[in-house]
Amino acid sequence: MESRPGCRPGCGACCIAPSISSPIPGMPDGKPAGQRCAQLNDDNLCQLFGSPLRPDVCRQFDYDAAICGERREEALATLSSLEDLTG
Repeated sequence: MESRPGCRPGCGACCIAPSISSPIPGMPDGKPAGQRCAQLNDDNLCQLFGSPLRPDVCRQFDYDAAICGERREEALATLSSLEDLTG
């Protein structure tokens, strides 16, 4: 995962908290909320970043200070909360 302005390298919260309904390499049925994406490596970096195989929903997500907060734990909590509200 390339670092975007404000994005914390190694955070990976956006690759864990939300559900993804579209196919992901290694996860043909998508992934449930709270489960690590199969493409998230041990350093919490997306192995598909910049690849055409990366799901559209992932490409469209962008860092937002209100969602990502100051720390990884805040991002996980906020994204999990939003998933509960919209899931």
